Amino acid sequence: MINMENVSQSFQKKTVLDQINLTVEKGERCALVGRNGAGKSTLIKTMLGILPYKQGKVDIAGYSNKKHAWKRFVSYLPEKFQLYPHLTGEENLRFFAEMNTKKADATEIQEKLKLVSLYEERNKQISEYSKGMLQRLGLAVILYYDSDVIILDEPTSGLDPIGRNQILRIVQKLEDKTVLMASHHVEEIKKVCSHVAFLEGGKVHKYTVDDFLIKKLGGEWE
Repeated sequence: MINMENVSQSFQKKTVLDQINLTVEKGERCALVGRNGAGKSTLIKTMLGILPYKQGKVDIAGYSNKKHAWKRFVSYLPEKFQLYPHLTGEENLRFFAEMNTKKADATEIQEKLKLVSLYEERNKQISEYSKGMLQRLGLAVILYYDSDVIILDEPTSGLDPIGRNQILRIVQKLEDKTVLMASHHVEEIKKVCSHVAFLEGGKVHKYTVDDFLIKKLGGEWE
């Protein structure tokens, strides 16, 4: 579903991504792992065409990311997702849903709010939401589109253990989806992922989760 071939990215003559080759197969849940500053967000933004690149190619769902067709198959949740604080949770979800379709599906909106455990708080302005609730609402927005490929950039960043587990339980329920999730928490990788793409020194190496834990971590990572 995701294929990067010889993709390079640099800023001010500093190479951040050095001929990246990465394939995420259909149905895989792949963690994108690297230390702070390794370039995880840069890789995701390059993959999605948000950051232009001069070398290599990226295909998503069989389409080049330089064309528009791939966007029908991908949903992306950045680390900081911009919502509208003066609107309620349900109004935010409806607003974003209607950006994609002429009329939002009221039943589907309710189902997504229930999935992320926000149905009871749907009529509250999100200015009253905790950070964990805002993250779950962001997930509800991208899950409404029912895309084949889900890309999450540090979806549990800054959350307490309860909020983190709530997000992970939602990701675990994503059946028949291809997921790429930037993370640096071993426990959440072990809970929800099948593979790890390890970014270090501008290069990516892919492992199964078990192989990554044995070969790269030696039991230590945080």
